[in-house]
Amino acid sequence: MGAAAIDLHGVAFHWPGRGAFGLSIPSLTVAPGETVLLLGDSGSGKSTLLSLICGTVVAQSGTVAVAGTDLAGLSGAGRDRHRADHVGVIFQQFNLLPFGTVQDNILLPLRFAPNRRQRCPDPRKTAAQLCAALGLPDGVLVQRAASLSVGQQQRVAVARALIGQPPILVADEPTSALDETSQAQFLDLLFGQVAAQGSTLVMVSHDPRMAPRFDRVLSMADVIQKGAA
Repeated sequence: MGAAAIDLHGVAFHWPGRGAFGLSIPSLTVAPGETVLLLGDSGSGKSTLLSLICGTVVAQSGTVAVAGTDLAGLSGAGRDRHRADHVGVIFQQFNLLPFGTVQDNILLPLRFAPNRRQRCPDPRKTAAQLCAALGLPDGVLVQRAASLSVGQQQRVAVARALIGQPPILVADEPTSALDETSQAQFLDLLFGQVAAQGSTLVMVSHDPRMAPRFDRVLSMADVIQKGAA
């Protein structure tokens, strides 16, 4: 299996300010190619944990290693570059550029990630293939993102995260606005693409219905020690 895709040990983090949220993570390891669901209620630290993995926040102590690199040893710009090359992010609110085309949105990560660009020699063709694999209609690449349905925007967000085959995908409540049928269809498409690319997937959610899909399901209560860091 090689080195862990994600490896956290002895991590402590707190947001600044009196009484601010803090957490500690004794140990969390995710193997390459593994799919992991982290379940927790609102305020349980799910988004903070993803921020630590993505390097958008830095632990006050401990080790956060992602794709074999200790993020503490990188500058802010270095963490940004590392994230762009190694981590595809599916945001809860999608974070698409509303007036950009679907193609513009999908190809955006390649502008900041040289390793992902190298793995994608024909970006436009790859974007079209991802759209087809995710069940988006013909001609969608030239449409503005704002003109799409919520479900279509969600699939574009997945295609953007997958472009250039990043080894790690993180997803923050990506099915929170979907009913059970739409959720199942979306997960079928997502897991199909994750398997095709051999990516590691870490998803956080409050919804236990998804648990059977994943290799491993963890409760945030078991992962973190909540309180003042």
